[in-house]
Amino acid sequence: MNSFLRSGFALALSTMPPSLANAQVPDAIAARGETLVATFHAEGAQVYECKADASGKLGWQFREPIATLLIDGKTVGRHYAGPNWELADGSAVVGKAAGRAPGATAKDIPLLKLEVASQRGSGQLSGVTTIQRINTKGGVAEGACERAGAFLSVPYAADYTFYKKGG
Repeated sequence: MNSFLRSGFALALSTMPPSLANAQVPDAIAARGETLVATFHAEGAQVYECKADASGKLGWQFREPIATLLIDGKTVGRHYAGPNWELADGSAVVGKAAGRAPGATAKDIPLLKLEVASQRGSGQLSGVTTIQRINTKGGVAEGACERAGAFLSVPYAADYTFYKKGG
């Protein structure tokens, strides 16, 4: 792992308090008619790259998440580009954005609803159809980027809830 990722990841682990998974969920990300399978707390970083937009102006563009999935402070999996969620039991899912709602503050990444696009393994995530990102803290890139190709690692925390269709 690059040193900027290590330092941002370590900072995220040391500064982000755990949040509760019982937040009020906006309609835009609700998983109606689905049954909760699992909730994991994530701590890590949102990684951005300095790139030019269509007009040539440099700006931070989201590249990937890098986070540890936790239950009661113990590592149970990881979250990374794709977006992928992978558990120690070998089960994994890849999500595709299906809805979003603003975070609690301008510094908090949005709440998300993701539909499962693919999955593997036969563990806890087997059969999951929907993922929500809730209770977000941090993760928003701020400030100007001066050099194309530069990276910015912004600490964040969130809770991810996993649902299956039906009961």
